[in-house]
Amino acid sequence: MPATPVDPVGLTQALIRCESVTPVEGGALTLLEGVLTAAGFACHRMTFTEPGTPDVQNLYARFGNHGRNLCFAGHTDVVPVGDAKSWTHPPFGAEIRDGILYGRGAVDMKGGVACFVAAALRYLAADAKPVGSLSFLITGDEEGPSINGTMKVLDWLKARDERLDACLVGEPSNPEALGDEIKIGRRGSVVCELIVHGKQGHAAYPQKADNPVPKLARLIDRLSTQTIDTGTAHFQPSNLQVTVIDVPNTASNVIPAEARAVFNIRYNDIWNRPRIEEWVRLQCDAAANGRDIRYDVRFSGTGDVFLTEPGRLVTTLVESVRAVTGRTPQLTTGGGTSDARFIKDHCPVIEFGLVNRTIHQVDEQVPVADLEQLTDIYHRFIAGYFAAA
Repeated sequence: MPATPVDPVGLTQALIRCESVTPVEGGALTLLEGVLTAAGFACHRMTFTEPGTPDVQNLYARFGNHGRNLCFAGHTDVVPVGDAKSWTHPPFGAEIRDGILYGRGAVDMKGGVACFVAAALRYLAADAKPVGSLSFLITGDEEGPSINGTMKVLDWLKARDERLDACLVGEPSNPEALGDEIKIGRRGSVVCELIVHGKQGHAAYPQKADNPVPKLARLIDRLSTQTIDTGTAHFQPSNLQVTVIDVPNTASNVIPAEARAVFNIRYNDIWNRPRIEEWVRLQCDAAANGRDIRYDVRFSGTGDVFLTEPGRLVTTLVESVRAVTGRTPQLTTGGGTSDARFIKDHCPVIEFGLVNRTIHQVDEQVPVADLEQLTDIYHRFIAGYFAAA
């Protein structure tokens, strides 16, 4: 039987009313599972855990078991509302006023999830026997540590020998208006912790101590003033931002034993993770050369750089956006990280969703008209993808 279409606005409202603040499922995945099961999708709910991290629920749903598998990836977890009294509409009320839908997750990204569900069911209603398979990979861990979510669902799929042939991530990609941008890649991100070691002592007797603070300043100055690169065809220049400077000392007459800084590097496709880490070490060594600076540097973070080269997948989405909005989206790679950083190791992946102007803010909101337009774009994209099969 053909799938019964759903209203993207009503489904967005229903999802917003599920209070799924990371890592709480809040009923959002249960809601989606019910809608997709009724439409003929084979649904798999899975909970992953790891010591020191919260349990996280996830959903994988697939319609069809042959041909190319086009996957939509997204998340139903949301960030906290902050001061609920600052909201002009209840953060989980999903109220519509003057054509605007308010609520936490309206844009990031329950609206995008609802639009692709609606688009998929419209497509299936029009053609009960599509060429290929449609699937959803929905996590409850995107806004959190991202340890027990998409990454582990992908491992589960690989263990089942289940392949994704292409993926669209529904993160809000547009800065001002629907149709502004399609993200075809993301910069890599690495967090670096730099610790300079000294010797504690009295400030009046510096010859008996070793002050690490000016030494840390020297390393920071070297790191933050070097040009990492000048950018590439699809990526802006890599950049380093110092975000934390910490000296564990409250006494003004004590020279501290150590000083610490944390910085974040967003790097383009000239680099990969091992090479950017080596660049950091080389800069530190250069700053420390001949100056008796003892330091350690540690690296953390998940998310290497990736690029999906423009081709049929990208062209299909560009044409779908243009047909609905009349606009030709730019192909960009800016912004932060997303779960696409895990998916890129399994299949080509691109990102397109709602306007990101109010994400993570008080009174997060989306025009109802944008939900309808995004559903139309997704519907055209699905049809165009399988038409080229």
